[in-house]
Amino acid sequence: MCEANAYLVDKSGQESLFLESVDKVEPEEEGIRLVSIFGEQKFIKGKIHSLSLVEHKVFIQPE
Repeated sequence: MCEANAYLVDKSGQESLFLESVDKVEPEEEGIRLVSIFGEQKFIKGKIHSLSLVEHKVFIQPE
């Protein structure tokens, strides 16, 4: 499987799990929509901070 986990990164650099098994990352006008392989959807106002493709992680910086 190639899905990733999404983490929020705060201003101090702390990471917290936001959504597991992310299949889709969709940019929208107001932020980012994430969809898991189980159909769970979450929306967050923010931007992609970084990606770690080897570790299957998406890091998001909330607004």
